Amino acid sequence: MNNTEKIIWEIEEFHRNIEKWFQGKTENQENLYKELLSGFSPDFKMINGNGDIVTLPMLGDWLPTVFGKFPERTIRVENIETNHSEHHGLATYIETQVTGDVTTKRKSSAIFLLNKEKALWLHLIENWI
Repeated sequence: MNNTEKIIWEIEEFHRNIEKWFQGKTENQENLYKELLSGFSPDFKMINGNGDIVTLPMLGDWLPTVFGKFPERTIRVENIETNHSEHHGLATYIETQVTGDVTTKRKSSAIFLLNKEKALWLHLIENWI
């Protein structure tokens, strides 16, 4: 995979997995938990749509509280745009979550660390739209 493909794959795979997590649709919760977190740098930080800072340990603690909590939630990612150097990637995309009659949208910007195997999330900023 080239760097563009690694970044796009990581964004799409994370969102496929977090949708499964929210829905509680997995035969092995522990494996899905590990898979979700395996795409992040230990130094990961996020600023969510509310302006709150979330670190990787905070994300890891939060995930069990929402497992299966939204069985009908769907997540769609679109308009992924990427740029990269040899070791870093920048991506922007739109994420739409639908839960019953409630739809939320956010425009996200993410920085990735690139290695031979994959793209690791380093920073993520979400803005409500």
